Amino acid sequence: MSSLLLGAAMLGLLSCSKPVLEGARLDALADVASQVDGDRLMGLVSELVDTHKNDTPFECTFLSEWQREEFGNPLCHLTRQKAGEQIQARFEELGLRVRRQETAGSPFSSSNIVAELPGTTKPEEVVLVGAHYDAFHAGADDNTTGVAAVLELARVLSHYKFERTVRFVGFDFEEYGLVGSSHYVDAKGGASERLVATLIFDGIGYYDSRPGSQTSLPGLPTPSAGDFLAVIGNDISSHRASEVYALNNALKFMKVTPLIAPRDGTGPLTGNLMRSDHTPFWVTQQEALFFTDTANFRNPHYHQDTDTIGTLEPTLYRQAVRLSAATLAFWAGGPQP
Repeated sequence: MSSLLLGAAMLGLLSCSKPVLEGARLDALADVASQVDGDRLMGLVSELVDTHKNDTPFECTFLSEWQREEFGNPLCHLTRQKAGEQIQARFEELGLRVRRQETAGSPFSSSNIVAELPGTTKPEEVVLVGAHYDAFHAGADDNTTGVAAVLELARVLSHYKFERTVRFVGFDFEEYGLVGSSHYVDAKGGASERLVATLIFDGIGYYDSRPGSQTSLPGLPTPSAGDFLAVIGNDISSHRASEVYALNNALKFMKVTPLIAPRDGTGPLTGNLMRSDHTPFWVTQQEALFFTDTANFRNPHYHQDTDTIGTLEPTLYRQAVRLSAATLAFWAGGPQP
């Protein structure tokens, strides 16, 4: 999760009602969710963590002296190249359509990895799920948990058919200011393409049930224990947050706390709700939700060399990914019989 944006936010508690899930086949969505394998998830996390450990950190000499003083040494411990290669290989193994979105820029270029599961009857309508693959140190929670979730969801969803296209994206250089996702949004899709909904992961594997383990976002009351998944939206995507909340209540995955920013999310009180790759979608008036364990407001290992696999909570992490599988299947109009 990017540490470059700060601020406060609003809390919106959403209620579940049947019309929110009109047309949902809950038994079919539960079946999709059940295919998420917790052991496989943790295996992916372990492999990617090792990949980051064995990669060469990105050259950070372009940073100014002020940036080094302001943001500290973590900016010089970022790896991403080998993780990107691993993500691409996994997508290709699944038989998905895979491409690189290369964007030249200063002081560096970015490379998003994009894979697709084509829709059957509405292929021009796209549901996107993504996570940034650059990480500081081992980066187990931030953001290897997000990347592993995208890979596991690609595996699970590729066994089904959906009306809409499901797109899986590994975003590059989130930690240097949402570079990859900004380039993705700037490039847009084809003329006939319509992005229906977007789900972004950034740190979804750290949970702590002890009272006092969760620090509130400034000016924002939250539970005292860090054992919930934060589902963050803005006004335009608030109905999507309602759908997630309703699905979670119906299928009983885990504790979920919705957080809703006003309008497009920009403003002096909303910075902490705009600290990842959903932000470029928000500011261009596109629906997007952000799933997170709230990073440094809960996880003491945030951007540290102690962000290792042993700090994660596998059961709740699996449940977060299962909720995501049900959500994406619902948004994509399936699974089809």
